[in-house]
Amino acid sequence: MQFGIFSVGDVTADPTTGRTPTERERIKAMVAIALKAEEVGLDVFATGEHHNPPFVPSSPTTMLGYIAARTEKLVLSTSTTLITTNDPVKIAEDYAMLQHLADGRVDLMMGRGNTGPVYPWFGQDIREGINLAIENYALLRRLWREDVVDWEGKFRTTLQGFTSTPRPMDDVPPFVWHGSIRSPEIAEQAAFYGDGFFHNNIFWPADHTKRMVEFYRTRYAHYGHGTAEQAIVGLGGQVFMRKNSQDAVREFRPYFDNAPVYGHGPSLEDFTEQTPLTVGSPQQVIERTLSFREYAGDYQRQLFLMDHAGLPLKTVLEQLDLLGEEVVPVLRKEFAKGRPADVPEAPTHASLLAAAAEEKKADKDKKEVGA
Repeated sequence: MQFGIFSVGDVTADPTTGRTPTERERIKAMVAIALKAEEVGLDVFATGEHHNPPFVPSSPTTMLGYIAARTEKLVLSTSTTLITTNDPVKIAEDYAMLQHLADGRVDLMMGRGNTGPVYPWFGQDIREGINLAIENYALLRRLWREDVVDWEGKFRTTLQGFTSTPRPMDDVPPFVWHGSIRSPEIAEQAAFYGDGFFHNNIFWPADHTKRMVEFYRTRYAHYGHGTAEQAIVGLGGQVFMRKNSQDAVREFRPYFDNAPVYGHGPSLEDFTEQTPLTVGSPQQVIERTLSFREYAGDYQRQLFLMDHAGLPLKTVLEQLDLLGEEVVPVLRKEFAKGRPADVPEAPTHASLLAAAAEEKKADKDKKEVGA
């Protein structure tokens, strides 16, 4: 199982000081957070993709390429790659390039984002959001798996004899997660292709997450990729910790109360009761996170949101120390207990390469038997 963090890259004023970081400071802070994630033993760093204030990560591959050069083990991912408004040709080429630069330490999460105006900014119609996600991803898969592609669709110009470059590393495309909070069509898409499904459940109650994950697992089995229990699932999470739970609540409250997304809305207490947000001691975070398995089953990736709402970099780095030193080691041990042997681990380039080699060997043996 993989543990990591994801960032939305918001530029938000610190409510306790009134100071807003510059865009440059926020970008550099995201890099520092990624480096810290590797230092404390986490597996994954994921960045969002946004094209509007107050967010800065408009070019995920630029940031991840820079982080790749400064890390050795960290899997570099996205918490959203906008499959609806990006050209699939550009996605195919950008992420294949990143894959080579990072020696295979790359996967990505397809999503539609949370900003409606991004559609007209990139010449698309938000009413076609689901259809764009389906058609664009179908083309992206072909671009990564076929050396020469002829294509005609509804949303982009025709391709004739097109080859995207560079080709995926070792002829193995990056693993793809499909991220959705509320759209069963996206869970269906993930299941159809045998890809991963990431439910970013940070704003949703457990029963909603359970329904979405169960639907994906059922459809994954329906399409013949394995049993429902073998489907590849990822979950989000949101935490703030201090050694003493009362200190955590007292320190985090002003950030929660003024956060751009949920500030001036539900109380901190109501939100922590109704969603996976956990504010307290490391032990409380451990217990809450372990409870996700009760409604999501044995899953492969757990990402936490920790750098948002104006929290200063120093505080975020302290959170990562607690996560890496006190929380994740226990989660690794406890999640491994009772995990069925046939539940797959989180996909990596090495595991995908091995699977591709096995498939080629099986095809060869089949042809030889037929001959």
